[in-house]
Amino acid sequence: MMQLKLWKKKPAVKPAKKSALREWGNALMFAVVVSSFFRWATFEAYAIPTPSMEKSMLVGDRLFVSKLHYGPRTPMTPLQVPLTHQTIWGTDLPAYSNALQLKSFRLPGFSEVKHNDPVVFNFPDETEHPMDQRTHYVKRCVGIAGDMLEIRDRQVYINGKPLDNPEQMQFGYFMATDKVLQPKFFRERNLTDVYPVQGGYLLHTTPARARELASLHFIRGIELQQMVPGESEAGIFPQVQGLNWNRDNYGPLYIPEQGISIAITPETLPIYQKIILEYEQNKNAEVREGRLYLDGKEAKSYTFRQNYYFMMGDNRHNSLDSRYWGFVPVDHIVGKPLFTWFSVDEEAGGLDKIRWSRLFSWVE
Repeated sequence: MMQLKLWKKKPAVKPAKKSALREWGNALMFAVVVSSFFRWATFEAYAIPTPSMEKSMLVGDRLFVSKLHYGPRTPMTPLQVPLTHQTIWGTDLPAYSNALQLKSFRLPGFSEVKHNDPVVFNFPDETEHPMDQRTHYVKRCVGIAGDMLEIRDRQVYINGKPLDNPEQMQFGYFMATDKVLQPKFFRERNLTDVYPVQGGYLLHTTPARARELASLHFIRGIELQQMVPGESEAGIFPQVQGLNWNRDNYGPLYIPEQGISIAITPETLPIYQKIILEYEQNKNAEVREGRLYLDGKEAKSYTFRQNYYFMMGDNRHNSLDSRYWGFVPVDHIVGKPLFTWFSVDEEAGGLDKIRWSRLFSWVE
C-alpha cells in the first residue's frame, strides 16, 4: 500500500536587513550606471574653453550635446573611471587604462552631418590618447564627404558655390587708436576677443561691428587682417611647399568619401597620407621615398574606408581648425550641440558672471 509523505512547510526566513551604508552604496552604484549609460548613448554636457566659435558660442558656455543625432559610438576604452574623460576630477591622474582596446561601432542615428552643422568631435591630431579619449573640439562643418572645398577671399565655396556664412562669423581687425580703452568699452560692445598691441588693439568681431567702431571719432582706423591669394602661411594643412595656401585663400581640396578611389601621385599623396597611415586602420601601410606601400606592394590608387569632414570655427581668424590639421574622420564624430544650458563669464563679477540671456538658448 502506497504511503503519502507529508511535507512540512518550512518557516519563512526573513531577509537580513541592509545597513544604511549598503543601501546608499547600492543607490549610488545604480545612479552611476544609469548616468554613464545616459552620457554614452543620449546626451552629454560640454564646456567651451576657447573663443574659436565666437560669437555663436562663447567661452564659458555649457552645451547640451546630442549623441542621438549622428548615432552614439560603442566604447573603445572600456577600462575607465565612470563619468570622467582623460583624467580623474581635480587631478592629473589618468582616468582610463588602454590595456584593453575594443573596435568602436556607431549605432544608427536619425540624421547625418550636414553643411553648417555645429559638431563636437575628438581632436584627430592628438596622439597621446586613444581615439575616444582625445580632447573634445566643437567647430562648424563646412565640407562633407565628397565635396570639393575652396576658400577665396575668406568665402567658403563648396563644389563651386558659395556656402552660407554663419550669422555671427568674425574676422581679425587692427583698431588704431591713441587712447587707452577701458574694459567697459569692450564689454558694452560685446567684444570679448581683444588683445592690446602697439598703436591700438587687435580684435575679432563681425564686419558690421567693425564698421560701427570705425565711425567713432577717437578711432583712427579699422584694418581687416586679411591674407592675399598666393601668400604662404606657416602651419597650413597639408604643409606642402608650393601650394601657397592660407587661412583666407585655400584649396581646392577634395574631401574623401567612403568607397571612392583616388590615384596616388606626388600631388595627392601628401594630402591624403595622414588619412591612409593613421585613420584608416591599415596594418601594413607606409610611405617610402614619396611612394605609398600597402602590404609591401606599391599602391597606385587608394579607396577610402570611411567618410571625412572639414571643420572651421566661426571666429575665422582665431580658430585652430581643419585648415591647420586636416580632415575629421567620421569615427571621431561625437555629437551635435543643441542648446546652451548655462554660461559663465569669468571676466565679470557678481551676478553679471552668469550670462542670463544665454541660458537655454539654442545653438545655431
